Amino acid sequence: MSVSVLDMSMSLDGYIAGPDDKVGNPGGDGFIRLHDWGLTPDGRFAESGPAGEMLGQIHATGAVVTGRRTAEQVDHWGGNHHGEGVPVFVVSHRPPAPEVANHPLVTYVTDGIVSAMARAKAAAGDRNVHVIGAYTGQRAIEAGVLDELQIHQIPVLFGGGRRLFEVLPSRVELEILRVVDTPEATHIRYRIRR
Repeated sequence: MSVSVLDMSMSLDGYIAGPDDKVGNPGGDGFIRLHDWGLTPDGRFAESGPAGEMLGQIHATGAVVTGRRTAEQVDHWGGNHHGEGVPVFVVSHRPPAPEVANHPLVTYVTDGIVSAMARAKAAAGDRNVHVIGAYTGQRAIEAGVLDELQIHQIPVLFGGGRRLFEVLPSRVELEILRVVDTPEATHIRYRIRR
């Protein structure tokens, strides 16, 4: 059965994006610092060690759920999320721009996060659904359709930008499933208790 996993790199003070996060500057100023843990010195994704294992899990997903803001900032990953060839479901209150028709794997879902997650889980089969974005993650938690969190805790204080958990409707209890500690990041996998 498919499991939905919000997978995000986050500074110790809770930021997943730096200041000035916008189209043309996706992730904001200093964003790459949050992802250094998974990159080789020449800027490619790591293929071995803890970083390679974590990135392998991300790239083995069966579908992606993200918000419109994230999708538009990265031009819908060129229609193929990191070359995975999996469907991407974009949660939005508005229909997509006409150019999104050039990306057959990208589907805009305008009837909410519950519908988007149901469609993604159906498409993913027995593989996981990769959830991306602060707002999308918050709405999925609020609606009770997010199963797990994979947080890559980066040893840095950003001091500003976009927080992952800015507003939640109530307290959310978590169960720690796994911790992988490296000098670059502490990777913590949680299950949301219901």
